[in-house]
Amino acid sequence: MITAFIGPSGCGKSTLIKSLNRMNDLVEGCKITGDIMLDGENIYGNIDVNALRKRVGMVFQKPNPFPMSVYDNIAYGPRTHGIKSKFKLNEIVEKSLRDAAIWDELKDRLKKSALSLSGGQQQRLCIARALSVNPDVLLMDEPTSALDPISTSKIEELVIKLKRDYTIVIVTHNMQQATRISDRTAFFLLGDLIEYGDTEQIFSIPQDKRCEDYITGRFG
Repeated sequence: MITAFIGPSGCGKSTLIKSLNRMNDLVEGCKITGDIMLDGENIYGNIDVNALRKRVGMVFQKPNPFPMSVYDNIAYGPRTHGIKSKFKLNEIVEKSLRDAAIWDELKDRLKKSALSLSGGQQQRLCIARALSVNPDVLLMDEPTSALDPISTSKIEELVIKLKRDYTIVIVTHNMQQATRISDRTAFFLLGDLIEYGDTEQIFSIPQDKRCEDYITGRFG
């Protein structure tokens, strides 16, 4: 399933999504209350954070490939988790790039620097990199906001395809994008969750006036 987080800037969408794989642990003075359950286990309990981030991958707003080859970007995570076999790494690199719908574009450029790719290709490479460690959940923080319409469309098609195998949470400012790709939508305002439900219902008959005002463009 794909869940979209929508709401005006500064309402807490990115803060919440970063809580889902404990990225906020890195923020000085950050205080966390409550539980976040992953397969029945509280991720803020006694859990290995590296193992958690293997299971809950993240793709950011701005593509952030490592300054190394396309191949090494994808192989980096599996190597970190102890996979050394060249044969196995080759398999993972090809599968990850295929799953991210970019294998055909990059199969002859695996030794080239990832920084030489276009913005849209870099973002799909970053998605492939997140998939390379076989996560359960994929978090996406405005993954298309820095991209042109054609690249955005490719990423959206990819995300819809990936939901067959992954739970996906996406932060988006683009409400058309939320309606196109998400199954459920959560609307945030000033740090509070105001409304959550099926995307079709949220956009056609929102229950809260503030949600209605936002999606009809009265503010935000």
